[in-house]
Amino acid sequence: MHIIWHGQSFFQLQTSLNKGEQTTVAIDPFDEATGLRVPSFSADVLLITHDHADHNNKKAIKGQPFLIEGPGEYEVKEIFIQGISSFHDEEQGKKRGVNTIYTLEIEEMRICHLGDFGQKELTEDQLEEIGNIDILMVPVGGEFTVDAKGAAHIISQLEPKIAIPMHYAAPNLKIKLDGVDKFLKEIGKKSVVPQPKLLIKKKDLPQETQVVVLNF
Repeated sequence: MHIIWHGQSFFQLQTSLNKGEQTTVAIDPFDEATGLRVPSFSADVLLITHDHADHNNKKAIKGQPFLIEGPGEYEVKEIFIQGISSFHDEEQGKKRGVNTIYTLEIEEMRICHLGDFGQKELTEDQLEEIGNIDILMVPVGGEFTVDAKGAAHIISQLEPKIAIPMHYAAPNLKIKLDGVDKFLKEIGKKSVVPQPKLLIKKKDLPQETQVVVLNF
């Protein structure tokens, strides 16, 4: 599986499942108001965690993707997807509304994208629904989501094999967020070399949590 990050919470997952046929999943495409270049590509599945402009630019995704915009259980192209209810803030959604956490089962690996998760921590019910996670996409930039300290706590709750930070300050981004360096300092990983994308198979998963920083 290839994992490509386009900035903010926008990810592109590419996998070959059905007799070598490539399947693409897009998660949280942003629009041009962010200040970032908006990539456009075809996908089979499109996941939207919540209805904000930096996460819901459906028109950026070509083709006729199967659209998922909330909680529930889905199976598309041999990928099992679960949407789990959460809040965009620490006040049960009173400030910024609701957010959907997604888990995906691809190539015998479990992936979790937290969206704009803003709670202080995952509840027991959420932890039970999420289950064991191999790869976690976690917001770290604060302001609208958990910050560096909050992200570190969530990682300790889920104990993924790989944690990929997202939703943090980037060149040209017009949204004010903390940089990824603050998160890396919080978890004691001061020197992590960014990668253009992550190519990962189940057999290559580390035994203990490894942080992977992607660039775009």
